[in-house]
Amino acid sequence: MAGSRLPSAALSLKQFLQRQRVLGIYRNMLRTIRQVPDERDRRYLRDWARDEFKRNKNATDQDAIRMMITQANNHLEELQKSLALAGS
Repeated sequence: MAGSRLPSAALSLKQFLQRQRVLGIYRNMLRTIRQVPDERDRRYLRDWARDEFKRNKNATDQDAIRMMITQANNHLEELQKSLALAGS
């Protein structure tokens, strides 16, 4: 029993934390999209978010992933600000 008990595809701590951060952004994005009043807009935004996250699911370049996280956060903040303005 000289080998590690972890599967060969186990994530490093840094990768695990980054994955949790991405999943958190995704969940927040979907929660925010649920607040969009128009059904067609809501469906469009939900499909867009799902497609974007799916498309980048297998990204491995850490710099590209950090950039995508920043962009996702910016999109989320924009959407939240738009909803806040529309509500006031």
